[in-house]
Amino acid sequence: MVITFLTDFGLQDDFVGTCHGVIARIVPEARVIDVTHGIRPGHVLQGAIVLANTLAYMPAGVHLAVVDPGVGGGRRPLALRDGEGRLYVGPDNGLLLPAADRFGGVAAAHELANAYYSLQPVSRTFHGRDLFSPAAAYLAAGVALEELGPPVDPDELVRVDIPQPEVGQNRIRAVALVVDRFGNVALNLRRADLEHMELGPGSRVEVASHGERFYAVFARTFDDAARGSLIFYEDSYGSLALAVSRGSAAELLRLEEGGEIVLDLAER
Repeated sequence: MVITFLTDFGLQDDFVGTCHGVIARIVPEARVIDVTHGIRPGHVLQGAIVLANTLAYMPAGVHLAVVDPGVGGGRRPLALRDGEGRLYVGPDNGLLLPAADRFGGVAAAHELANAYYSLQPVSRTFHGRDLFSPAAAYLAAGVALEELGPPVDPDELVRVDIPQPEVGQNRIRAVALVVDRFGNVALNLRRADLEHMELGPGSRVEVASHGERFYAVFARTFDDAARGSLIFYEDSYGSLALAVSRGSAAELLRLEEGGEIVLDLAER
């Protein structure tokens, strides 16, 4: 059985290794695939989008995700099953649902309340170790989802707010959803949002950010533009994105996740 693992824990502390150890003690034969531990701390939306984007490339199994700024508070710890049979473990803060929605929606949800399937005592600040990792391990070992705790109505689960673009005839107000380590900025925008615009390779797009204006060229690859040029392109997950050839669009535009920009396509 495969367990995929996504968090905002980073790698300089012991958090990821400790969770691996907990899983290995319960189900040593499980294969753990680390999707990423580089989600920005507490950025639930970024974690939700990365999880949803990557699971199509992962073996079906147990998908453990922990981006949990509300740890120790009122949010519920959850285990879910989607419509295609994948299992998810993580906090009830919207992190898991965009991924589950891509695979048939939430078929069943249970709160992690059975103490037998957790480490005792449960720390108030490290549910990744004491609740989520044991639950994922026991599911991988074949324990039924229903054994982990009482059912939760899927309609009562918290959903993360994914902002929608404001698309006009030639102007678009968009939001940066994910900024990767190269400084590429994925927007809440898909090619279908631009169907009414004649946009092809070489088209120019004016980009307004923090009161400054830049020009980007619509390109298929990073090498379609000169070094240092701002490009507008469709990324590997189907989102429209901004990049700088051999540079960082995030630095140039001073954009972080959640930042707004305006695209003007009037001068194509």
